[in-house]
Amino acid sequence: MKKILSLFVLGTLVSVTQAQAQPAAKSPVKTPGNVKIATKPVAKVAAAAAIFKSSADSASYALGVRIAQNLKSQGLDPLVAAMFQKGITDGFAGKKSMIADEILDLCIGNYQQKLSAEKSTVARNAGKAFQAQMAKKPGVVTLPSGLQYEIIKNGTDTVKPKLSNTVKCHYHGTLINGEIFDSSVERGEPVSFPLGNVIVGWQEGLQLMTVGSKWRFFIPADLAYGDQQKGSNIAPGSLLIFEVELLGVQ
Repeated sequence: MKKILSLFVLGTLVSVTQAQAQPAAKSPVKTPGNVKIATKPVAKVAAAAAIFKSSADSASYALGVRIAQNLKSQGLDPLVAAMFQKGITDGFAGKKSMIADEILDLCIGNYQQKLSAEKSTVARNAGKAFQAQMAKKPGVVTLPSGLQYEIIKNGTDTVKPKLSNTVKCHYHGTLINGEIFDSSVERGEPVSFPLGNVIVGWQEGLQLMTVGSKWRFFIPADLAYGDQQKGSNIAPGSLLIFEVELLGVQ
């Protein structure tokens, strides 16, 4: 369980260090796979002088925000704010913990697993209901794996990618509620990546496409990220929807 805290602390410190080196930006979800995507810096927001009386004030607040972001990205949400604050206060004050030190990490891990299981159950049920409805829609094909797709347009090329190929794509990823979690289309820049490095739903689906085609995929959790939390947007067990345009194969 110490690995949970180590990753959390490291993530927080890395976030703070990176923020010193560049303007704050929303971290993209590396959705298709290990794809590095540049983000555009957000506009600077002036500090509220009436609230922050010193650099310690602003740094303390900033660290609190980073901690919350990291916890949320690990699926540790919701938390009881009053208890969380008391834990921090007691820890800084050097007070004896209300929970034995040897089981602190166990408490965190157990709660994280509980939340993950609950979120996964809800998301998977919603995904199954969604796919059942999509299966009735004309033009939607359901494959034995559970992957569903519909063709928006077919390309004129005959080339289809293999797992050993690098593909160039434009994609737009949403959840079943319509929330966008990642989109090369919105960034205005397509991405290239080895097809063998991405989620199984992409691997299966893109091998069916020809260059120039644009398809919409409905990818169940078992072909996406399973019961993992991915960033703050993709909950465990989530079904993912992608519009993918295959631009090239290498």
